[in-house]
Amino acid sequence: MPSPHPFDLTGRLALVTGGGSGLGLAIARGLAAAGARIVINGRNRAKLDAAAAVLERDSGVSGSVKAAPFDVADADAVAAGIAAIEREYGSLDIVVNNAAINKRAPLDEFTPGDWHALLAANLDGPFYVARSVITGMKARRHGKIINICSLASEIGRPNIVPYATSKGGLQMLTRALAVELAPFNVQVNGIAPGFFKTEMNAPLIADADFSSWVASRTPAGRWGEPPEIAGAAVFLASGAADYVTGHVLFVDGGFSVAY
Repeated sequence: MPSPHPFDLTGRLALVTGGGSGLGLAIARGLAAAGARIVINGRNRAKLDAAAAVLERDSGVSGSVKAAPFDVADADAVAAGIAAIEREYGSLDIVVNNAAINKRAPLDEFTPGDWHALLAANLDGPFYVARSVITGMKARRHGKIINICSLASEIGRPNIVPYATSKGGLQMLTRALAVELAPFNVQVNGIAPGFFKTEMNAPLIADADFSSWVASRTPAGRWGEPPEIAGAAVFLASGAADYVTGHVLFVDGGFSVAY
């Protein structure tokens, strides 16, 4: 019988990579508000601990938020980190691959090291995390993987060619993995944010001409605020999305459908 509260995540354990700030923190807060227990990941332990304390205070539930520092670009660290989370806190029901980096420059100014570092964080990381959780999800015949894609998964702009390449790859990782895992009742979906007011976008926000262009180019007429991403994540993490897989949900104020 369907749940009368399809968006209720009570009892679920969720991992949010890059959860110490920005969209990751907003997503973690939204999942926690829906009842999930949260593990936030990042590379900076102090930043994670501070974010975890804020999330736990907001939730009002002691012990509901944990920090798990490891580098998603390091395959061995991911495997060990996921194993430790599941050993200490239980099986992961929800995984949000949010951790990412960006560097804006013309392609001919990128070094091979720059290219590989960006792909390692943005594409290798979600692969390593997914690989580490799907065996258990398949065995339990339950799981939700949400990959944070981008407008750049679909459309290009100057100076972000490596970033767009990584996010385009992440979109196809989402779709192909969704097909592979559907027989095991594991759903894999993506969220493609538009222009949000985050730390990563701080240089763009500070550029008055660019910021004005975003507002004029976006049908909603403004930048997105981080809390506005949370509802999409809660939906895709919940039982309401049990028959939704391989989908990339654009949360962009209409940017992707306007010209």
